[in-house]
Amino acid sequence: MPSHSAPAVLIRAGARADASEINRIYNHYVLQTTATFDIEPWSLKRREAWLEEFAPPHFLLVAETPGVAGKLAGFACNHTFRAKAAYCRSTEVTAYTDGSARGAGRALYSQLLERISATEMHRAYGLVVLPNPASVALHRHFGFRRVGTLREVGYKFGRYHDIALFEKVLESRAGK
Repeated sequence: MPSHSAPAVLIRAGARADASEINRIYNHYVLQTTATFDIEPWSLKRREAWLEEFAPPHFLLVAETPGVAGKLAGFACNHTFRAKAAYCRSTEVTAYTDGSARGAGRALYSQLLERISATEMHRAYGLVVLPNPASVALHRHFGFRRVGTLREVGYKFGRYHDIALFEKVLESRAGK
């Protein structure tokens, strides 16, 4: 009996060579959705500079579909939650996929959260522009709890949008 399951994805650390593919995925969301509050597409130069920001405890992971050379199915990363020093053990997580590989978002988040948990991070936060049932389900699947809503905090495509704030207590293996 033939298998109808989607191809598995290979998760690896993102690299400078992934910049244009990350932009292909992300800029779709910029131009077509409210999943991000960026309004202008990212240039390749901006993306390459952004890639230089990742070093533990911040990670960039990409999902490759085996057998599809040079094309990413998605990416996930974590970064500083807020710029002030006391937020140093809190991190914001995010993932974007192009829909080409079923389960890519879960695979990315699984490995991202595993890597973050090996650091001194204490809390992870996900911000989800509403409505976004797929992102809400992804966060809930990984044990994030909705802790608040920022009402009409963003303005895009001619209207205001709410953001749900999700929080996950991290079971850090590196200490408290």
